[in-house]
Amino acid sequence: MSTISKNSLKKSLLQLECHFTWTLLKEDVDLDNLEESIIDLIDIGFYENLTNYNLLSYVYHLKHLNKEALENLQKAEEFVQKCHPNEIDTKSLVTWGNYAWIYYHMDRYKEAQAYVSQVENSCKKLSGTAQLKIQLPEIYAEQGWALLKFGKKYYGRAKECFEKALSKEPNNPEFNAGYAIAAYRLEEHSNGKNEEANSSVEILKRAVELNQIDTVVMALLALKLQQLHQDDEGERYIEEAMKKTPNLPYFLRYAAIFYRKKGKVDKALEILRKALTVTPKSMFLHHQMGVSYRAKLKQLERTGNPPQDQVEKLIQECIFHFKAVIDQKTKFCSGHIDLAVMYEKAKKYKEAEETYQKAFQIKTLSNDEKQLLCYQYGNFHQYCKRSESEAIRYYKEGLKIEEDSHGRCMCKTALKKLLEKRIQKGLEDEADFGTLGLIYQLDGKNHEAIECYEKAIERNPDNEEYLSALCELRLSLSS
Repeated sequence: MSTISKNSLKKSLLQLECHFTWTLLKEDVDLDNLEESIIDLIDIGFYENLTNYNLLSYVYHLKHLNKEALENLQKAEEFVQKCHPNEIDTKSLVTWGNYAWIYYHMDRYKEAQAYVSQVENSCKKLSGTAQLKIQLPEIYAEQGWALLKFGKKYYGRAKECFEKALSKEPNNPEFNAGYAIAAYRLEEHSNGKNEEANSSVEILKRAVELNQIDTVVMALLALKLQQLHQDDEGERYIEEAMKKTPNLPYFLRYAAIFYRKKGKVDKALEILRKALTVTPKSMFLHHQMGVSYRAKLKQLERTGNPPQDQVEKLIQECIFHFKAVIDQKTKFCSGHIDLAVMYEKAKKYKEAEETYQKAFQIKTLSNDEKQLLCYQYGNFHQYCKRSESEAIRYYKEGLKIEEDSHGRCMCKTALKKLLEKRIQKGLEDEADFGTLGLIYQLDGKNHEAIECYEKAIERNPDNEEYLSALCELRLSLSS
């Protein structure tokens, strides 16, 4: 193919609506875990598999497995022909766009151009004009589902996609379900700081009303109601959903979370074991098993004098499941932290250290994950390795990441408590006063911050950082 026509083909490809043009970046996900998750959904057969085949095809391409990618696009085509014979043009645009891109990457330009032409012809048939983009609600929805699968940084875009789909078909059950899930996840990620916090309740209720058999959405509604201290109403939804899909792992995992949070840990574990018989390789379920055993351990410890053999058995159960998770999900920060903390409880400090170091090496850590990691690693140094200087170093590192999160708040609280303890014991140095000054400054307690910086400067009159901070604070009070 000539350079000119190859460039022309690339220009056409960039206009297609498909996974290759939706900016779904492989560095934002664990591809192996995503592949497993999609295959589980296909095997369960609870959802329409067109979107799953298309997304799985894209995942295989990202893994440089184009043969498998093409096989899944063929399955997507067969699905449409079987289940939507009267909507082949509408339902196949994303599939054909993916075909074109994969053939392009395989240097099979003739086949790529054929699929570009097929998209163009279908768009012309559907809209009356020759173009490669068409505003179909089905395409917005498929993009929304793909964005949800690629993780939390995509949730806002996913919600916008479902909003666009709903603007065309406001009563479509699938679009409402996607919109509700996106709203729920976006809200959870915001930790209640979002202006629209808790607005997902009504969105979830509407989705449930429109589709009484979507038990996953019912479970998310139950969890949201539980969060709002409406446990009884939430449990009614869980019980109703349990009757409808008693063996659906995707629902059961949320039901288990509901019962664990309600304090019914044995019931949560029973549900998770049931789900694991259907999808034994699910890392989400293994992680929830570990979390539930940890909750059971906390319940036991609250009795005051728990039998040591039972404590050790529960710690080993936690370690088993958390280790299974991070062996597969190597970029899962929370799993690494959970495992490291359990190694601490088992007094396996070498294994804890190794696990923390693996977590710090994850290249896709978000700011809030870094802050939580710094907090837990600081705790490890303070309480297990008895190194206050290293604890201070990591608490401070988490604090200096400028993102308001639960992890940062914990770093600040732990750091303040440790510094005040050192000062009370007369062990303080200039850095302790300087850091405490920073904490007071972040809390808006400027007078206390000034006092700390002055004490730091008494010990080191030439420190430019403390002098600059002190000058800034004094100016703010005088203005």
